[in-house]
Amino acid sequence: MTTRVRRVALTGGIATGKTAFLEALRKLVPDASSFDADRVARVVTGHRVIDLTAVLVGHVVVTVTAYRHRLVVADHAAATHEHDAGGRKPEHAPQPEVGKRVEQSPLARVHERLRSEAAQLKLAEMRASEPGRFGDVVLTPPSLLFEQQLAIDGGDLTLQLFATPGHKPDHIAIFIPEIRTLLPGDAAELPFPFVESAATLPAMRDSLGRMAALNAETALYCHAPVDSGPALLRQNMAYFDTIEQRCRAALARGAPGMPDPSADVEALVGFPFAEAVHANADAAALEGFYRPGHQAAIRAMLEHLVS
Repeated sequence: MTTRVRRVALTGGIATGKTAFLEALRKLVPDASSFDADRVARVVTGHRVIDLTAVLVGHVVVTVTAYRHRLVVADHAAATHEHDAGGRKPEHAPQPEVGKRVEQSPLARVHERLRSEAAQLKLAEMRASEPGRFGDVVLTPPSLLFEQQLAIDGGDLTLQLFATPGHKPDHIAIFIPEIRTLLPGDAAELPFPFVESAATLPAMRDSLGRMAALNAETALYCHAPVDSGPALLRQNMAYFDTIEQRCRAALARGAPGMPDPSADVEALVGFPFAEAVHANADAAALEGFYRPGHQAAIRAMLEHLVS
C-alpha cells in the first residue's frame, strides 16, 4: 500500500534545532515557504494536524522534536521511535513496498507501553516538572504499523520509512529519494549513538550500514549539527569498529567479558573517551552526557563478543 497525503509534518518541540534543520531543507528546496517551526503543527486526538501555518513544497511541512520524533501524515502518525516516557538512556537501499496493518507485531508493544499505567504516571510527572514543554502532550498509539518498510507518496516527494533497530527496537529512519535526503532520527548522532544493550548492538551496527548504503547526499539528524552530513554515518560505523578491535585485543590479553561495575573499562580496552570523539567534535563539551554512553558501549561490546 502506498499512502497518498496532502500534508506531512514532523512535529516540533522547544530548543531542538528546528531552525537549523529547516534552513538545510530550504537549501534543498529553494522555493520553501518560511514559518515559525514551533507553531507549525500539533497532534491532537484523531491524529489530525491543526495550526498548519505554512507549506513546504506545496504540501509538506517539517519540524523537529527532541521528545518524540513523530511523522504526522494526514490522519495517521508513524513515529520514528518510542522512548520510555522519561527520555533517553545511555546491503542495499530499501525499496518502497506494501505497508499493512499488523495486529500481532513486535511493534504492537508500542501500544502496550503508551497505554500502560507506568507511562501515564511518568507523563504526569513530566507535566508537573515542565508544564510548558509537556503540558499538552497526549500519548497517542500509532494507527498504522509496518514490519520493515512503508512508502508514503506525497506527490512530488516520496517518504520511504524503514526499520533501523538498535537505539530502540521499534526505531525507523526516513529516506526521501527525490532529493537524496536521509532522516536517521536517533539511529546515528554526534559523537555516537547510545547502545541499549549487548543484544541490540549488532542491530544498531547493521542499521548504520544500511543507512550508509543509501548514499544520501544530505543527512539531517536529531542530535548532530546540520552540516554533519552523511559522513557522520561512517564516523559512527568506524567508532563501533574501533570498539570491537580494542575489545577483541583486550579479551585476548585476558580481560573479563563482563567487567566489575567499578572497573575503568576505557583503560581496560585502551579506548579513552577523548580518542572516541571525532576530531570535529568538542570532547570536553560532550563528556558529561556521552562518556557514560561510551563506557556502556564498551561493556556491551565485551559482553557481545564473549556471548
